[in-house]
Amino acid sequence: MANKKKSAKGKLQAKTEPPATTATSATVDKCHAGSDPEISSDGTDVIKSDGYLEPHRQYFEQRFVHFKQWVREIEASEGGIDKFSRGYEEFGLHVTPEGVRYREWAPGAKEASLVGDFNGWDVAAHPLTRNEFGVWEGVVGNTADGQVAIPHGSHIKVTFVTSKGERVYRLPAWSRYVTQDLSKSPIYEAEFYNPAQRYELKHRRVVPADDLCIYEAHVGISSPEARVATYKEFTQNVLPMIRDLGYNAVQLMAVMEHAYYASFGYQVTSFFAPSSRYGEPDDLRELVDTAHGMGIAVFLDVVHSHACNNVEDGLNQFDGTDHCYFHEGERGRHELWNSRLFNYGSHEVLRFLLSNLRYWVEEFGMDGFRFDGVTSMMYKHHGIGYGFSGHYNEYFTGSTDEDAVVYLMLANYMCHKLYPGFVTIAEDVSGMPALCRAVSEGGVGFDYRLAMSLPDMWIKLLKETRDEDWSMSDIAHQLTNRRYQERAIAYCESHDQALVGDKTLAFWLMDKEMYTHMSDMAPLTPVVDRGMALHKMIRLVTCGLGGEGYLTFEGNEFGHPEWLDFPREGNGSSFHYARRQFNLVKDGLLRYKYLYRFDRAMVRLEREHRWLSAQDQWVTLKHEGDKVLAFERGGLVWLFNFHPTKSYTDYRVGVAWAGRYTVALCTDDAEFMGHGRVDSSVAHMSTAMAWNGRDNYIQVYLPSRTAIVLKH
Repeated sequence: MANKKKSAKGKLQAKTEPPATTATSATVDKCHAGSDPEISSDGTDVIKSDGYLEPHRQYFEQRFVHFKQWVREIEASEGGIDKFSRGYEEFGLHVTPEGVRYREWAPGAKEASLVGDFNGWDVAAHPLTRNEFGVWEGVVGNTADGQVAIPHGSHIKVTFVTSKGERVYRLPAWSRYVTQDLSKSPIYEAEFYNPAQRYELKHRRVVPADDLCIYEAHVGISSPEARVATYKEFTQNVLPMIRDLGYNAVQLMAVMEHAYYASFGYQVTSFFAPSSRYGEPDDLRELVDTAHGMGIAVFLDVVHSHACNNVEDGLNQFDGTDHCYFHEGERGRHELWNSRLFNYGSHEVLRFLLSNLRYWVEEFGMDGFRFDGVTSMMYKHHGIGYGFSGHYNEYFTGSTDEDAVVYLMLANYMCHKLYPGFVTIAEDVSGMPALCRAVSEGGVGFDYRLAMSLPDMWIKLLKETRDEDWSMSDIAHQLTNRRYQERAIAYCESHDQALVGDKTLAFWLMDKEMYTHMSDMAPLTPVVDRGMALHKMIRLVTCGLGGEGYLTFEGNEFGHPEWLDFPREGNGSSFHYARRQFNLVKDGLLRYKYLYRFDRAMVRLEREHRWLSAQDQWVTLKHEGDKVLAFERGGLVWLFNFHPTKSYTDYRVGVAWAGRYTVALCTDDAEFMGHGRVDSSVAHMSTAMAWNGRDNYIQVYLPSRTAIVLKH
């Protein structure tokens, strides 16, 4: 392990945070390697439930040794992972009794000083001193009357003299608030954030539910108006809608400050700064706190897979060298993303990244993280031009970046130990085995992985296959094809499917007729009729069978038209597609309200029956000729007739439970703009005769392009 020495400690006064966000001393004590029985194993427990891992036993043993070495090194040099991951309390700018203390790691620099509006940008006014570990430190003393010498909101930078003798100016790496004035320059400026009054959290953090229904959202596009929306508007307008729909978690994208708005947050420049495009940090605190008051957990999209290539307002060449936070040379660059890649084997880089996670929990109250770009992190080839077949040799050979995998293990270990019930989700397309198994078992430690093959399946079907040719077996296989004991988040479409170059699910289904025939006053065309029916059915079968959690991207719950495209040079800097048209639902004459009603009914039914966390799941029927798919889950019977024209009277389906069955949800109900062909008041009595491998059967009327959920 490289660069394992600890940096010098300073005598900073740690903030006292409200009990709503802090880790308890009991959980902190467990984060010491010597006292934690959970990491006393050899990391091969995952093999017990997956015999195909046996040939790779040595790999798992070595990886777990590597992980434990880091935990013990951190304990020996830093006093444990709890203290180590509180770097945000020591590095950056902090108001102390004697003044503003500043600390920065820049081992490649020869000189350093703090400059800004407060000292007229005089490089000689506030020089910093360097310790043996490359950490620069200094104090800007209080004014004569005891006031903080750096005014709130004033611009500030750190300047270095590099090993080549060049003077460079950088934004502090731990900046908490950076702003951009596009009328002057696209480059961000760091502001000293020290408001006289801070937003005080009123509610405790939420422990996410076992049956996660996630509403994925981007604050900036969360308005029908062609502009950047704000945290406050999201709090006032979007959170109540999420509560009304019944979702129990909101996943915030593009919050970490990023230089390029059109990157959807994936070119991060300041990792500790909430994007100022949407407002001030306290506005984000209020958003999270308000969500907690509604019982909604808040997840943050974390981009630790790479960093923006920017130099002046990013981490690239921070101390004048090619590396510092990153690998040097080609290994430190992502050729497709034009970004820098972290050196996960560096002691100080681990401090920076783990502290970044702690910061978002302690300062803002986040309840979970979605880790972006996990595939790129875990493999030296970053998945570029590589097709994963599922063969285990693809995962545990020399192509795996063990430093990155061990960092993810450390991150998951820390989050789960310090914050019981905390949720971590991996965006991984490779299918890495044991990714979502506990670290104590030898896994990487994520709670869920995104089921990224599912939206691809639906789009491929809609683009390439006639409705009459849809394979019920293929659909059922894709929806149930996930690793044993590893949970997945199912979804039909996320932000990825809506971004420019693709279209929303509703637009694939109805295309140009969404412009002309989405009014109740317009004739119901075959295209819109089909689109509305399949939009409901696809969402329901994905939520019912596709995973242990469910996700939708904002707007898609009501069939948002078109696509998502941010202002850029190629579209004349237009905001037309960088918005969510919530007004479509509120217009009583438009048909979007029916899809919204259905989504609300579906999510609320899940909240009642909690099938996402249920252990029972049985696919009863996959009839290719009839285009019928039936399964049991969560004590419910699910029936799907995907046939475009055929309806079935007294259709026989095997069921496990004897007794009386009634309709819990039907996509064909008139309130969801169905044709009302199913009488929900009719009860179905089971017959004690084996059918479809079950002990009983029921007979139902199953109209074309209709799904019915039955309870007993």
